[in-house]
Amino acid sequence: MVNQNLTATEIGFTHEDFAALLDKYDYHFSPGDVVPGTVFSIEPRGALIDIGAKTAAYIPIQEMSINRVDAPEEVLQSNETREFFILTDENEDGQLTLSIRRIEYMRAWERVRQLQAEDATVRSGVFATNRGGALVRIEGLRGFIPGSHISTRKPKEDLVGEELPLKFLEVDEERNRLVLSHRRALVERKMNRLEVGEVVIGTVRGIKPYGAFIDIGGVSGLLHISEISHEHIDTPHSVFNVNDEVKVMIIDLDAERGRISLSTKQLEPEPGDMIKNRDLVYDKAEEMAAKYREQMLAKQQGITIPTETVESADEIEEEIPPATEDVAEVEAVAEVEAVAEVEAVAETEAVAELEVAEEIPAAIEE
Repeated sequence: MVNQNLTATEIGFTHEDFAALLDKYDYHFSPGDVVPGTVFSIEPRGALIDIGAKTAAYIPIQEMSINRVDAPEEVLQSNETREFFILTDENEDGQLTLSIRRIEYMRAWERVRQLQAEDATVRSGVFATNRGGALVRIEGLRGFIPGSHISTRKPKEDLVGEELPLKFLEVDEERNRLVLSHRRALVERKMNRLEVGEVVIGTVRGIKPYGAFIDIGGVSGLLHISEISHEHIDTPHSVFNVNDEVKVMIIDLDAERGRISLSTKQLEPEPGDMIKNRDLVYDKAEEMAAKYREQMLAKQQGITIPTETVESADEIEEEIPPATEDVAEVEAVAEVEAVAEVEAVAETEAVAELEVAEEIPAAIEE
């Protein structure tokens, strides 16, 4: 018969010993850790997860995905095992708070950084617009297209639901900025079908003191004032009007900056013909372009061909300053204002969430 009056000393194993044994074999969890867990119980606004701690951890519904979730069952299934991010330390009940959203967020930024490094073109549908531009989702992150980088004649509001090709302008996880360009994607696509020395027909869409912007098949190229004629021109307005159809030759394709540089000067049979006899320039355009290409090829091969009207590629490049200094400044202001608006909206949305949600950057769609 067992003696039920044994003391703790005689047993040799106290409650303190048992607690110490639990601590010895218990895992130590810290915020920021990624751990495996099994769905223990699904609740209306969250789920309990067994990660091997003393108490089942909890994941609220807003931490279940980088995208909006209306019901936990959209993401989790009972007895499912997957990775979880430890969001907060134990509360007073010894319970940890978990997140799937943070794992998706970290992997999404890693993916977009990789896409940017590859200079990849991505496609995404516009889900909203504001006064500064349009909003899209890339790898689940919310991206912004400044209005100056949307190349379409449609009103911005009509773009909602439309899928656009995009290039990355800025990927900055620390500042929560994901900025993209529709214009640059179109320019690159067009550039892939264009060649330096090729003659194209375009339409004058804008005239500035430093040159004319020519639409060639949906993308814009710059005909700098120094490339209009061999003779001096005071202003491009003296030669062109908006909506004029023109023949121009491509003299530079800068895919990285999305810039196409054009010339009519190199098409002049005689210096000043663009001012005196524009029809002659257009009639002789292909012939003069062939001479230009011949000159370029000879230069590459180290052969000198005498010419009166065709300049070297180096001289052309030196004469062409950055095409859109004043335009770029305006675009930069619009971009900063618009991105600030996006971030402000996200900050307002975050107030209604858990306290942990205030760390979620504006790039994540709430």
